[in-house]
Amino acid sequence: MTMIKLLLVDDDAFLRDMYAIKFREQDYDVSAADSAHQALTLIRQTPDFQVILLDMIMPGMTGIELMVEIKHLFPEMNPCFVVLSNQGQDADVAAAKEAGAAGYIIKAETIPSEVVTQVAKLITQSKN
Repeated sequence: MTMIKLLLVDDDAFLRDMYAIKFREQDYDVSAADSAHQALTLIRQTPDFQVILLDMIMPGMTGIELMVEIKHLFPEMNPCFVVLSNQGQDADVAAAKEAGAAGYIIKAETIPSEVVTQVAKLITQSKN
């Protein structure tokens, strides 16, 4: 089985590092970005991320704006977008799904190992 390339975008360094460790423990190839700008720079260098796990609220650009921008700039790329956020309002979830998110995980309600499990399920579903 080939490693799944995952890009983790979150402005919270503690959470970013913790989730990166959890995904690496499950054999994901993890890159991390602390902003939408840094995420776009990484994608320009390596446009083959299969999963992009992103926060909703970040400096400079929201998670939804980032998804729209990635689709616009990299139309050949078809990553599984998963939002990982504390913004859990129905309107936020609906807007993220409309922008192309395969899933929406609320940080405060989900322990890191469950996040890894949920992302794995979403990857499988998005391939079908």
